[in-house]
Amino acid sequence: MRLGYFTMPLHPMERNCTETLAEDREAIMLADRLGFHDAFVGEHLTEKTENIPSSMIFLASLVGETKTIRLATGTSNLSQMHPVLIASHAALLDHLAKGRFIFGVSAGALRCDAEALGNINEDRNRMFAEAIDVILAVWERESPYDIDFPGNRYKVSVAQSRDPRIGRGHLYKPYQKPHPEIVGTVVAPHSKGVIAMGERDFHPLSANFLLEKWLPSHWANYAEGKRKAGRTPDPADWRIARTIFVADDDKVARRYGRDDPSSPYRFYWKMLTYKMVSGNRQIAFKSDAAQPDSILTEDYILDNLVIHGTVNKVVDGILRLREVAGEFGEIVYAGMDWVDPELAKRSMELMATEVMPRVNRAIGASGARVALAAGGEAFRV
Repeated sequence: MRLGYFTMPLHPMERNCTETLAEDREAIMLADRLGFHDAFVGEHLTEKTENIPSSMIFLASLVGETKTIRLATGTSNLSQMHPVLIASHAALLDHLAKGRFIFGVSAGALRCDAEALGNINEDRNRMFAEAIDVILAVWERESPYDIDFPGNRYKVSVAQSRDPRIGRGHLYKPYQKPHPEIVGTVVAPHSKGVIAMGERDFHPLSANFLLEKWLPSHWANYAEGKRKAGRTPDPADWRIARTIFVADDDKVARRYGRDDPSSPYRFYWKMLTYKMVSGNRQIAFKSDAAQPDSILTEDYILDNLVIHGTVNKVVDGILRLREVAGEFGEIVYAGMDWVDPELAKRSMELMATEVMPRVNRAIGASGARVALAAGGEAFRV
């Protein structure tokens, strides 16, 4: 099982964005040194607590500061920019990173962002679908492009003005062929969008915003989409994000990861609960849609959506998660505001150097027992 990193990011409004951007960069540079496989970074235009309006610009600042970690938009909001610009910027970043780029995509969920851009009354899911078709066509085709899908608002051609003698009319192609890995974040239980991901061979990242019990619905729908496309679903393609805090002491883990009023985990989930409820997306927090919103207290959320403790406790939590969800390829560690930088860094260090080796040994041992019982050879996920 791989280890990834995801940050929205989410910081208190009173913090200076110059400082929080430096902190967010430091977290990803640390993840690189610790051997994390990838780092997903979100983007929002109009949210003061979420300080990155362009994940690609932010990630570009990390290309020269990192060595092996894959830099991922988490996500690029396709309803917020013309797809030709997104295709060109993503291809450029892929070249700068020499293939250490993952193209995470979504429609863009914030209505306030949409209002600022003048498309609040548009069907942004449709805009997303139209945009991704155009982006892939730009990467696949050559000048003059002549991209004109029926019913698609985006038409792309340079036929009138191109001049091949001087290279005019060319649009960037990615470094990776045919294109970077494309990842979509999944939040809603039983999401139908993940079926389409499977059909198009995009890879799902199940967000840390929902209860474990809903995770199997994501895999079932993704596998359905893969089979529709005539492909075999591979659990290695599935990422699951969780909110995790690891400490050397259980008391410290509980205080910083849950109980302390100044805990960044408490702040994170207070903000997320408000945002999800106000957006009518709180079903992700409930085990049954009939449950009243009154159950969604801070303590309920923290008890159900944060894994905290010493190394062994967190290992047990991840293995229990795998029992509920089934096999998956990557656990994605959700980044928090660094209220205590030393505790935050130590948690990432313990996650990479202690938790994941033990998790993978346990998975390997379990796989070996299954294989030997069947008379076959062991394998690891």
